[in-house]
Amino acid sequence: MTTTHVTVEAVIDPSGVVRILQPVDIQTSRRALVTILDEPVIETAEPALLSENALAEDWLRPEEDAAWSYLRSATS
Repeated sequence: MTTTHVTVEAVIDPSGVVRILQPVDIQTSRRALVTILDEPVIETAEPALLSENALAEDWLRPEEDAAWSYLRSATS
């Protein structure tokens, strides 16, 4: 017998309703364990802000400026 475990992120509200944040492909009902973390929910837009510095390293290169320069001339 093969056992597969999948971990997914979810949010639980104060009334105990659990909302899974990504699609889960299951064929039949399954048991689940819920671990309630002692940290607030990160709003949907916030992860993008958290990754902004990492992405800026890639976006703010001279090669990127050159690749997208045609858009500046088109809007001028």
